[in-house]
Amino acid sequence: MHVPAPLRALLLACPLVALAACDRAPPPPEPVETEVPEELRQNTPPAAVVSDEAQIGTPMAERVATIGVLNKRNNISEELEMSPGDSRRIGDLIVRMQACERTPPWELPKETGAFVQVIVRDAGDEDNWRRVFSGWMFKNSPSLNVVEHPIYDVWVKDCAMSFPGEEADPAGAEDEEAEEASATSPA
Repeated sequence: MHVPAPLRALLLACPLVALAACDRAPPPPEPVETEVPEELRQNTPPAAVVSDEAQIGTPMAERVATIGVLNKRNNISEELEMSPGDSRRIGDLIVRMQACERTPPWELPKETGAFVQVIVRDAGDEDNWRRVFSGWMFKNSPSLNVVEHPIYDVWVKDCAMSFPGEEADPAGAEDEEAEEASATSPA
């Protein structure tokens, strides 16, 4: 079949014009933080019972966890700084943090974790909230407890707390970590 030259040029140019339009992406939507519904706010679990051993460092009420949240639909990630007992709602997602913990500087391996609950509103139903995760999450072992949800990822980034003696010599703690790293790396 013979295609005239002007028509052939037009057929070749159409895909290029379409590809050029793909270059302009719309601006990402701004995150909107909303209120936790009253019926879910009242349904909070009891406060975590903390053992005497866990009370060595900063008291639980003064610790602050940093929780990462990713909305996979619009690729917006946020960091939530939460104290034990806090709940935050972001759209159709509610994150509750009950406790956070990290290993003392004199213990190995270093680990940071938080007890988190993730509640998601079902699509199309204003009143139907469903808990998709409740348990401990660990920064260095994220695959141990994973929030399995098609839209949201939630993970622990940090637990801000201190132990006796840590405040006195922060430079010394960095030197110790450097020595540990050099001792474990192959020569």
